Amino acid sequence: MGSAEAACLEPDKGLVYLLGELSGGSNSRSAIEEKAQEPHLTHLLPVARWEQKTRKLSKAFRSPYLACYSLGAAILLLNILRSHCFTQAMLSQPKMESLDNPMAYRVGLALLGVGSTFVLSSFFALGFTGTFLGDYFGILKEARVTTFPFNILDNPMYWGSTANYLGWAVMHASPTGLLLTVVVALIYRVAILYEEPFTAQIYQQKASSSHKRS
Repeated sequence: MGSAEAACLEPDKGLVYLLGELSGGSNSRSAIEEKAQEPHLTHLLPVARWEQKTRKLSKAFRSPYLACYSLGAAILLLNILRSHCFTQAMLSQPKMESLDNPMAYRVGLALLGVGSTFVLSSFFALGFTGTFLGDYFGILKEARVTTFPFNILDNPMYWGSTANYLGWAVMHASPTGLLLTVVVALIYRVAILYEEPFTAQIYQQKASSSHKRS
């Protein structure tokens, strides 16, 4: 991966500074900077790209499935760490009085329910390897998934996860949580920009190959 590509995968420091200032100064900015610097999916995308080009992980594990399961386990652990850090960052900052009421709490709970529905239904539709970058290991489905929730919106797992963070922030009446949700959404957006063209390309190649054989 080139230096320009690597730079695109890093959160914008100026934006992080601005979000911190808007949320109340140095303490909030520090929490947001810590969040932006945590390990996340975009740090593992270069590993998946490297695997797609070299197949070294598959060779090391002697199976593309075992290699994919190992990377998927790493992603799950990073997600748990990120969620823990997200919660700790919210709890360490003051609450927003306008959100600290039962109605806002119910709205946050509803967002959490919608987000969880999208995340779980995406996982069941894609399976483990489909969810955790199996495409990069040469593990493809017969065709791209178009059933629920993919018939409602593109990348439902990413946006469902964003809704979860947003709902969690609203439930905790946390301005820092709201701004961290923006950071998470931007990180997911970068991941989509890199994943979507690749996924479209490999399934187009698979369809063309199947058409030629028939």
